[in-house]
Amino acid sequence: QVQLVESGGGSVQAGGSLRLSCVPSKFTVSTPTWGWFRQGSDKEREGVASLDSGGSTRYTDSVKGRFTISKDNSQNTLYLEMNNLKPEDTAIYYCAAGPGRWTPTLLSSAYNYWGQGTQVTVSS
Repeated sequence: QVQLVESGGGSVQAGGSLRLSCVPSKFTVSTPTWGWFRQGSDKEREGVASLDSGGSTRYTDSVKGRFTISKDNSQNTLYLEMNNLKPEDTAIYYCAAGPGRWTPTLLSSAYNYWGQGTQVTVSS
């Protein structure tokens, strides 16, 4: 069974940083399109960042300039570097993998596999 195992969540003060990691079982990070999504309390799930098979990225407007999605093929790991965190970034964060494509997408319907989620809490 395919699994995406996330780690790196936690509690930080506003202005702080966290790095989330996602390691897939049964396939490598090099091929799929990758996404990070989040869902806050009483909010719908939203796409945060995407990385396509060619290395192009896309971010939701609220995180541009603060978050960076990347992957390390040698470590078979996907990352989300989050800097200058704000209280409104508080949410459960999920990594997701979908078929390889040449355009990054923040649409959840494009992804087949999902991690279990990791909590990020930012206090003011």
